[in-house]
Amino acid sequence: MSRENKPLDVICLGRVAVDLYSQQVGARLEDAATFAKYLGGSSGNVAYGTARQGLKSSMLARVGNEHMGRFLREELERLGVDTSHLITDPQRLTALVILGLKDQDTFPLIFYRENCADMAIRASDIDEDYIASSRGLAITGTHLSHPDTREAVLTALEYGGKHGLRRMLDIDYRPVLWGLTDLGDGETRFVASDAVTRSLQEVLHYFELIVGTEEEFHIAGGSTDTVEALRAVRKVTKAALVCKRGPLGCSVFEGEIPDTLDEGITVYGVRVDVLNVLGAGDAFMSGLLRGYMNDEGWEKACAYANACGALVVSRHGCAPAMPSKEELDDYLSRAESVPRPDLDERLNHLHRVTTRDRSWGELNIIAYDHRIQLVELAQETGADQAIIPRIKKLLLKATEEVAEEQNLKGKVGVFVDGTYGQDVLNAVTGRGWWVARPIEMPGSRPLRLEHGNIGSQLIDWPLEQIVKCLVFYHPDDSEAMRLDQEATVREVYQACCKSGHELLLEVIIPADMDRADENYLRILKRFYNLGIKPDWWKLPPLKPAGWDAVTDLVNERDPHCHGVLILGLDAPMEVLQAGFNQAAGKDMVKGFAVGRTNWVEPSRQLMLGKIDEQEFINQVKANYTKLITMWNQRG
Repeated sequence: MSRENKPLDVICLGRVAVDLYSQQVGARLEDAATFAKYLGGSSGNVAYGTARQGLKSSMLARVGNEHMGRFLREELERLGVDTSHLITDPQRLTALVILGLKDQDTFPLIFYRENCADMAIRASDIDEDYIASSRGLAITGTHLSHPDTREAVLTALEYGGKHGLRRMLDIDYRPVLWGLTDLGDGETRFVASDAVTRSLQEVLHYFELIVGTEEEFHIAGGSTDTVEALRAVRKVTKAALVCKRGPLGCSVFEGEIPDTLDEGITVYGVRVDVLNVLGAGDAFMSGLLRGYMNDEGWEKACAYANACGALVVSRHGCAPAMPSKEELDDYLSRAESVPRPDLDERLNHLHRVTTRDRSWGELNIIAYDHRIQLVELAQETGADQAIIPRIKKLLLKATEEVAEEQNLKGKVGVFVDGTYGQDVLNAVTGRGWWVARPIEMPGSRPLRLEHGNIGSQLIDWPLEQIVKCLVFYHPDDSEAMRLDQEATVREVYQACCKSGHELLLEVIIPADMDRADENYLRILKRFYNLGIKPDWWKLPPLKPAGWDAVTDLVNERDPHCHGVLILGLDAPMEVLQAGFNQAAGKDMVKGFAVGRTNWVEPSRQLMLGKIDEQEFINQVKANYTKLITMWNQRG
């Protein structure tokens, strides 16, 4: 199998774990109160980071047969990383790391790796055909620290050499993982050890590329003089040596080691303000491998590497901080003018929208996030309001049955509120459905949020739940009304950017104001001018020319926007059908999100006791199915 035709670019063999990052920046780890959960482990991070850079990466390791192991597998698979050889270990738990961000120089961390799954990888787990299917093999140094994992690494390296793979080592020296510090001291980066030096030097001849910090080359070379250490390494390997030099960038040595580091192929980095150095080395390796595996030359490979490291040190976390290919290229085009990547709006937007977990095609969404409408219906019919949560559950039942009958996998979606529909939200979350949840006070104008501060709300929301914000807005509103509403929408958008939730902005012009298509276009322009770029728009039906204008605007201002959903406003079926027809052939319109047309009359009949629950389900199903048919036959 030729190098060019192999299905994989790089297999990553080594640590894969769950990182629990303190969310209290500046606090001691002893004082941390809450933690964010990310994929971690040096090899896991490199598999993740290289996938974001467009390489076909694969993870060779073990994870536990539990929630954390499944989390790691799902995170890798979301990014397209091959997990065919990520083994589920039935006897061991997934490794954990707890990390803190005290200040620019203090990053306490504790490794929980006692008999963990990834250290149980064995030579028998290494399949020769699998190794042969890749162009490269990336190893991290921790797995050389134990006889069993060392044997597995050597087996993989032998197969790699046999089949012409490029074999890469990230020295990744953690003294605690070699038993050289107290178990709780994961922060110490260097402890001299003749035993570790001998252990590393015995295997360095296997590699075509070796990457490390100056301290990591100190341990590999057995000297705290970097040049002397590099020369000692050169005596036992012909590999290209890449020495990471922090904010100075890196230097590459392909032959004899010169008298100074600057005499190597030196590519300088861009200085940035540091939030978190943890994971910067894995980001560096990910960027380096993009250039190295694509034969782009050392200058380009090191530029990628330095930039990846610079971006990650400015952000919280390791794997989630890794840039996408598009984001990295944008940063490199103007890095000198971006000293604080974490504060650059364009870069942060690209990071947000180019690292989404999934994209969506066509959507057939039924909305039952309504609250005030159902309360008023109960008052009108004399029904106890306690029936409302039950109606939400019946609507879920109807949705489930239609989704199965109409084969809506990947297309089904719901709007559900947390006021009366929390049980439904709990039930639909984790199914792979499109799920949105409202935050606005029903009917409020100016916009007010139902449960107060948006930031405190989103802490409790699963990330897959999309924030739906409905605003009654007109571009000719009074200045006071307009500024009030815009400030609230901006606050919501900024909170979503911080929390990682997607935002759907639903815009409705009040009934007593001009609802011409051009006014909706003016509204979208206004929000874009304010720097608000929702992941989704929800708009009423427009004329074909209106949709063309919206498409042009969205593509110009935010080409990564998912698109537009058509709202219903309790319109009759024939009105909705006309609106669907006007959207025919408009790719920006991803589907419909219709609510009351489906369930208002069945709800009234149920509240009056004129139909039973099964008939309610049947009627809702019939309406929802008709909408789907109308959408599919639009034109």
